[in-house]
Amino acid sequence: MDLHLRGKRVLITGASKGIGAAAAEAFAEEGAHLLLAARNGEQLEALADRLRSAHQIDAATSIVDLRNAEDLARLAREAADMDVLVNNAGDIPGGSIDKIDEAIWRHAWELKVFGYINLTRQIYAQMKARGGGVIVNDIGAAGEKFDANYICGSAGNAALMAFTRALGGKSLADNVRVVGINPGPVGTDRHVTLLKTRAKHQFGDENRYKEFQKSLPLSRPAHPREIGDLMAFLASDRAGYTSGVIYTVDGGISAGWG
Repeated sequence: MDLHLRGKRVLITGASKGIGAAAAEAFAEEGAHLLLAARNGEQLEALADRLRSAHQIDAATSIVDLRNAEDLARLAREAADMDVLVNNAGDIPGGSIDKIDEAIWRHAWELKVFGYINLTRQIYAQMKARGGGVIVNDIGAAGEKFDANYICGSAGNAALMAFTRALGGKSLADNVRVVGINPGPVGTDRHVTLLKTRAKHQFGDENRYKEFQKSLPLSRPAHPREIGDLMAFLASDRAGYTSGVIYTVDGGISAGWG
């Protein structure tokens, strides 16, 4: 299926690894030109070089910390002609209410919650002025299946779900679509590291981490590319009447698996 993304300009935050890098792959394969943003410049450049070579597309990079207002404003200026924004940067830690103090909570939300909102505010205005665009928010299934041991993330994701629906519910008046994706477990490096830590604590052997995946649908987490491919589809005109909604990709966990 041709997604008609060839030549489109796409900004992806948190693009150096995981879901962000998988999204970059998906858009590059469709012929889109990329602006990849993250804090790790070395990983960004390696990814951009590989995508340029493999797909003959333009791939620029921007080293930014979206917690920093100056960095965020600079990125928005660099992204003045973007057709698509993929909000993906975030590293909200796990922990119960007694483990996450105010400083940790604010630090996490500055990137995953306010980073999304503040960048969207600027990019949305630019898209509206240029005549249209698409914003895809990578949120997380903890925003709908609440977890007391991931309380900071559950609350932040729920806020971003409301933000996406509220903005996307009216945004077609500006010819801008706003959609969200709620991934469940995804086999990123971060996911594996967390499971290895848990396995070392519980079993004394981090190599037994895959035992925790046996209870998942298909006995595995989602592949990052499964999320990236959905991002590309939702950003395309094949999904041109879709706005203000959240797609959950968790193998059925939130619908009652297990």
